[in-house]
Amino acid sequence: MPIRHRLLALSVALMWGLNFIAIDASLAHFPPFFLVALRFALIAVPTVLFVPWPKVPARWLVGYGLGFGTLQFLFLYWGMAAGMPAGLASLVLQSSAPFTVLLGATFLRERVSGRQLVGIVVAVCGMTLVGWQRAENATVVPFLLTLAGAFGWAIGNTCNRLAKPADPLRLTLWMSVVPPLPMLALALAVEGPARIGTSLTSFDEPGALAAVAGLAYTVVVGTVFGSGVWTWLMARHPAGVVAPFSMLVPVVGMTAAWVVLRETVSPGELIGGALVVGGVLLGSTRRRAPRVPVPDVRATAEPVAAVGPPRSGRVGASRPGAVE
Repeated sequence: MPIRHRLLALSVALMWGLNFIAIDASLAHFPPFFLVALRFALIAVPTVLFVPWPKVPARWLVGYGLGFGTLQFLFLYWGMAAGMPAGLASLVLQSSAPFTVLLGATFLRERVSGRQLVGIVVAVCGMTLVGWQRAENATVVPFLLTLAGAFGWAIGNTCNRLAKPADPLRLTLWMSVVPPLPMLALALAVEGPARIGTSLTSFDEPGALAAVAGLAYTVVVGTVFGSGVWTWLMARHPAGVVAPFSMLVPVVGMTAAWVVLRETVSPGELIGGALVVGGVLLGSTRRRAPRVPVPDVRATAEPVAAVGPPRSGRVGASRPGAVE
């Protein structure tokens, strides 16, 4: 991968890692379920108007939208609103990778290699350690909600594979059409019209502008720019070369949360996080197949007699192997 493309991959990790800071700012003003509906509605409207249909079966697009868009962000935003630290949320979501492998093996009959199995075990051990540390701090429920969001992401990944889109970015944009209506219905039922109305009419409150800026960042930078650059890179390089850069997302997320939000993590959570990242990285890489040397045909081929007409016009006048 050229250095310019590596820098682009690093920029995506930076954009996605800072996305959790933006979500935290938005949740300070908007209720979580309504925020999910609002986030995807802002993408869905221009998508329907200007982006061509991705030409995939509708059932897999809906499944992708329900898994990746609805379930992932429903539980992620719910968990963060309930007290899940932004930096730790960026880490726990990485558990979507082993979940995706397990769903692929169960429903798509994909073969799980020994390396992937070891990676899953290591990642699960890391998640168990993080969960245990959270339980000691009486915040296990937000952790479990975020873990459920990672499982929703894995469901979306499985539907994405079944869709087999020719243009993955179009599918990602059209996926945003699915979450707004169910999430708005859930927000009206749980959070109520009064709370939603207040969030839309109280922009003079402290933190309101930061919430709007965070929402704009999530939509424009995190989704459109981040997903667009990532899709562009995935179309030009093997997945095994590009995907490991996503392991930098929790590094950026946790560092930014420490700098901006003054979040701290325990030594046990750091060890668990290292195990999660290491397990995901181990499970997402494959051994490179040994190169088989190609024999030099020119060195082994026997000379072939020329079949053109002889120079002198007499049969047999040309020498064997002569090239006319």
